[in-house]
Amino acid sequence: MRTFLLTLAVLLLLFQVIPGSPERCWNQRGACREKCIKSEIFFVFCVSGKVCCVKPKDKPNLSQK
Repeated sequence: MRTFLLTLAVLLLLFQVIPGSPERCWNQRGACREKCIKSEIFFVFCVSGKVCCVKPKDKPNLSQK
């Protein structure tokens, strides 16, 4: 049981540390970042507190009828 818990803890730490796969948001069309890059716009906040950066073509149309 100890080995299982240790393995689980190590895997969870590695999942947090390994870069390259940012947290996804807005139906997998955006990426959670501290700051959006030039070709992206801020849309909503992610669960982690970062901003969800979406390309303008993927931004939803929220017009009121």
